[in-house]
Amino acid sequence: MTSTIDYGNLMHRAMRGLIQEVLTDVQKNGLPGQHHFFVTFDTMHPDVEIADWLSDRYPGEMTVVIQHWFDNLDVTNEGFTITLNFGDNPETLYIPYDAIKTFVDPSVEFGLRFETQDEDDDTVLANDEEAPMDEMVEPDEPEDDGPKEAEVVSLDQFRK
Repeated sequence: MTSTIDYGNLMHRAMRGLIQEVLTDVQKNGLPGQHHFFVTFDTMHPDVEIADWLSDRYPGEMTVVIQHWFDNLDVTNEGFTITLNFGDNPETLYIPYDAIKTFVDPSVEFGLRFETQDEDDDTVLANDEEAPMDEMVEPDEPEDDGPKEAEVVSLDQFRK
C-alpha cells in the first residue's frame, strides 16, 4: 500500500471520464443547442493518429473545434476517433484521452486543463475560468458553395 493518495491522477482520470461521457452522448445524439468543443492535444503523444501533414504543421500541440461539421465520431474507453474537414481534406484523427491538454465548451464557459506531472500543480478550470490557448485550428463548416480553407483563429474573443 502506498503512503499517499495520488489525488492528481485520480482527478485526471475523473476528468477524462467526463470527456468520454460527453463525447459518448454527442456520438449518440449529436451536439445539443449551441454546445461546441475546443480540444487541444499533444500531437507527439505516441498513440495519437493524425495525417503526417497535420503533425508536420503542428509539431507540438493542435486545437480542433468540434462544432458544425464532423463525422464518424467513435468514442472508446481510451480515446476517440473523429473525421474533421481541413480545407477540402476530410481527415480522420484518433485522440487518446491521455493526449488531451484542454477541453473547452465556450458556449457554457466550461473548461478542463490537464497539466503534465512535472509541472507544479494540477488545475481544473470551470465556469468563470478559461483555458489558456493562443491559437486553434478550426475545421470548416459545410456551405452551399463547398468547404472553406481551414483557418487559425485567435481565442482572444472568448477571453474576459
